[in-house]
Amino acid sequence: MKNKKTVVLGASTKPDRYAFIAINKLVEKGHSVIAIGQNAGEVAGVTIRTKNIPLANIHTVTLYLNPVRQRDYYNYILETKPKRVIFNPGTENPEFYQLLKANGIQVEVACTLVLLATNQY
Repeated sequence: MKNKKTVVLGASTKPDRYAFIAINKLVEKGHSVIAIGQNAGEVAGVTIRTKNIPLANIHTVTLYLNPVRQRDYYNYILETKPKRVIFNPGTENPEFYQLLKANGIQVEVACTLVLLATNQY
């Protein structure tokens, strides 16, 4: 299995949050994880950063932010140039899909947890 360097945007230290579960599953499956969230903390040995840091060689950005909160990250994600962006349930954003596609970034409307569980990540 290939390590797909992944940014979890909307990371949380709350165990009931899907972003929390996703970080654990990504680490468990051997993927490098960069977590960015509102509050600092740590999940599965991954430090949650509260500031955007320069990123390189990112395969996937998986979103756990509603469309309104995503706007603050449009340029950041575009500058990062990931291969794909996963819009998890509740994060669907047709406006952002267009921007990403126009920049050659694959849009996937899916659930990261399901992709991982079914080995389609």
